Amino acid sequence: MKYHILRLTTLSFFLLGCGESVSRGDNARILAMGDSLLASHRISKKSITNTVEDKLDKPVIDRSVMGARILYSLPISGSLGMSISKQYKAGNWDWVILNGGGNDLWLGCGCILCDRKIDRLISNGGQTGAIPKLISKLRGTGARVIYVGYLRSPGVGSMIDHCRNEGDELERRIDIFAQKDDGVYFLSLADLVPYGDRTYHGADMIHPSIKASRIIGERVAEIIQP
Repeated sequence: MKYHILRLTTLSFFLLGCGESVSRGDNARILAMGDSLLASHRISKKSITNTVEDKLDKPVIDRSVMGARILYSLPISGSLGMSISKQYKAGNWDWVILNGGGNDLWLGCGCILCDRKIDRLISNGGQTGAIPKLISKLRGTGARVIYVGYLRSPGVGSMIDHCRNEGDELERRIDIFAQKDDGVYFLSLADLVPYGDRTYHGADMIHPSIKASRIIGERVAEIIQP
């Protein structure tokens, strides 16, 4: 099973690359970085960031990549976007829409080192780790950051249900970090999916459906709009 998942992730990466490029003359002020939560439905122009563009009538540069991780050490594929931090390109960003950590837990820890992996992503107090370091770097550019959480399953099985507790703990720590900086917003999706409603997920019960991507995009736009 893991072999086929990794083949699919690799294929998606080579098909989608590192999202959109950033040119010197680009006037976009919103950047998106992350994994498949943001990248889903980009080809059909019905992704989360496509909805943000439609709602705000402003361009969004989406550099998210399927399968991308926060903790990623391979240099070549990392520089092409599999490392979420390396998706960043300099620009006049007012906002950065960011997500990540799910692939680090699901594919990265092998279900035996989850506590250690979470600590590397973000400490129990929410102050240190790769995620606070990345957010702080983005904040240092003057941009405000929206960190988007993950969908929960609607009470029916999916391949990542066993990571639910770890995902909850990861997001609890990110929320703690966000509450200490007025320029960081944590958008939880824990309450988005009604129990038993499968319409918010794709067929794999992991990635967001077009419906979910639209609703999430609307929530992101509501944060930016004021």
